[in-house]
Amino acid sequence: MNPKHTTHPLASLAAKVLQNPNASEVAKSLAGSALSQTDKSKETGKAMETLASNVLKSPKYSHETKELAGTVLVQSDKKR
Repeated sequence: MNPKHTTHPLASLAAKVLQNPNASEVAKSLAGSALSQTDKSKETGKAMETLASNVLKSPKYSHETKELAGTVLVQSDKKR
């Protein structure tokens, strides 16, 4: 079980991203991952860790997308 989970403010951001028809596929993927982790029994998979890491390294993504990437990464498996 993962002791970390997505907080209410970030879950709200994720829901808004998923409802936004103009949001990128990357943002929607991160939002879906973040929302699935509102339950402490879930943690980030390796592919999503890689995506989130790449988003944080890139200047082309918005602040909101980077916020989602950050929350997804902090919930990753520390052993990887």
